[in-house]
Amino acid sequence: MPRHGVSSGQGRPRSGREQTLDRSLGAPSLRLLWMGLALALPDSQVLWAPAGAHPLPAQGHLAKFFRLAPQLREAFSWWNLTCPACKGLFTAIDIRLRNEASVAQVGSMAIKMCTLLKIAPPAVCQSAVQLFQDDMVEVWTRSVLSPSEACGLLLGSSCGHWDIFSPWNISLPAVPKPSPQPPVPPAPGSPVSRVLFLTDLHWDHAYLEGTDPNCENPLCCRQGSGPPPASRPGAGYWGEYSKCDLPLRTLESLLSGLGPAGPFDMVYWTGDIPAHNIWQQSRRDQLRALTTVTDLVRKFLGPVPVYPAVGNHESTPVNGFPPPFIEGNQSSQWLYEAMAKAWEPWLPAEALRTLRTGGFYALSPRPGLRLISLNMNFCSRENFWLLINSTDPAGQLQWLVGELQASEDRGDKVHIIGHIPPGHCLKSWSWNYYRIVERYENTLAGQFFGHTHVDEFEVFYDEETLSRPLSVAFLAPSATTYISLNPGYRVYQIDGNYSGSSHLVLDHETYILNLTQANEPGAAAHWQLLYRARETYGLPNVLPAAWHDLVYRMRSDTQLFQTFWFLYHKGHPPSEPCGTPCRLATLCAQLSARSDSPALCRHLVSDASLPPVQSLRPRPPLC
Repeated sequence: MPRHGVSSGQGRPRSGREQTLDRSLGAPSLRLLWMGLALALPDSQVLWAPAGAHPLPAQGHLAKFFRLAPQLREAFSWWNLTCPACKGLFTAIDIRLRNEASVAQVGSMAIKMCTLLKIAPPAVCQSAVQLFQDDMVEVWTRSVLSPSEACGLLLGSSCGHWDIFSPWNISLPAVPKPSPQPPVPPAPGSPVSRVLFLTDLHWDHAYLEGTDPNCENPLCCRQGSGPPPASRPGAGYWGEYSKCDLPLRTLESLLSGLGPAGPFDMVYWTGDIPAHNIWQQSRRDQLRALTTVTDLVRKFLGPVPVYPAVGNHESTPVNGFPPPFIEGNQSSQWLYEAMAKAWEPWLPAEALRTLRTGGFYALSPRPGLRLISLNMNFCSRENFWLLINSTDPAGQLQWLVGELQASEDRGDKVHIIGHIPPGHCLKSWSWNYYRIVERYENTLAGQFFGHTHVDEFEVFYDEETLSRPLSVAFLAPSATTYISLNPGYRVYQIDGNYSGSSHLVLDHETYILNLTQANEPGAAAHWQLLYRARETYGLPNVLPAAWHDLVYRMRSDTQLFQTFWFLYHKGHPPSEPCGTPCRLATLCAQLSARSDSPALCRHLVSDASLPPVQSLRPRPPLC
């Protein structure tokens, strides 16, 4: 395929990123597969089985099912089905589904459907289904097919209670919220800290130079991808502009070449260590990735403290993070215990304790600053285990409130790190988090996430008017090239370590490896500064109001937006222009720190000639 470098007008062809997203065995395809599987089971054993967590109000498959629910109730009334009979029926279904032969039958049906619908190549279909089928059947039988849930839906509340993804609220302390205090920039000459931010490294141990970057599988440039056609070059030595992850040598180059961007006071590392070969990953593979990359980070960063967060790719099956009430072999203890062991040199005992329980923790990296690492998989739309119970999984948000209140009482500031951004979460989780951020706006000094692989942000507003910017979440770009991007990393400049520090973000810098240059014969990997936020966007500071104003400047200034679009893709944007609908959807995403909240974007489309706000759909993450 053609090689492209850092340029504002050139990029990879249409056959790259967008079509790859359509063809990949990603979360949307898996949801469709399991939905179709459930509907296609013989003997009408399963009436419905969603395969992904959806926000409220119900959308997509979930909304369609709710529209069918009255018809199902009517049909069941024709059968004169009693409550005991209904519960007996679904108990029998659950028992039969848990049978080993039935699980195999379910898997066989799913493989056929996956192949028939061309969701992925046959070998990928078979491997993916076999990897997911045990957990999916377990989730079905404990959620939508449980006698109480199913019969509550079909026969009414007298026979059970359907509460899949029901709305819920956390409790805030009775302590009155202090009056909002506008952030005050530090005095000139105050100490400044540099924080290295790493996210979405996605090491592919099977990466192989020269292989086909556009193979039929969801992940290419690796053993098994085969050679490219004679008319196109194969995968580059350092990485490739395609649906490929990184070889270990590129991560070593990144970490060994950090000198010009440093020195660093600490490192925030927000997960996604393994590659995107999600159809063939074992627990052993995931632990190998965890320990290998952790050792690499420790080797090159030495005594610099590193504070990690859990990504959605750390587990297998991908996105599968059961809440702590799931025990035994299907729990996440195998992963959390390994993380605690690998990260023990960086984390104190209390942080390790909650990490082992739920994959989250809090600690004090310096006086006056509390760092909170959240397990954002407990908010994920793709975490199928949340079908069983999505109400504040692991009590994490209530725990967060306690940490923030204690920090407020002490007069400390707080940084939050996590993988999945709050605007990409299930609705109830996202709206509760938004409420927490507003309550503790004076205490919260920074929010840092990854996951989308691109360079963006999410602005938070007061809930009463949705007009006063009060916080911003920074979404840093990925280290991986997936899909068709340059490798990159971020450095935050933060108000430094001194008494009375605000610990606010003062600016940020993004560094990349230009693959066009690096993959030239005889060339070496040279990591370079791509841009500085304040300088490039003409920002007076990087406080929430500045990012709010930037969005509205980009609404009318198309040249400024093109600069953002170029940097959004780490210097390797698509070749197609981003027209008005694309531009507004992208800008809407920067204002949408709360999922399923069109009102946040209402002012973007006040012009009658522009598309309605309901039509704005942010681009899906490339994770």
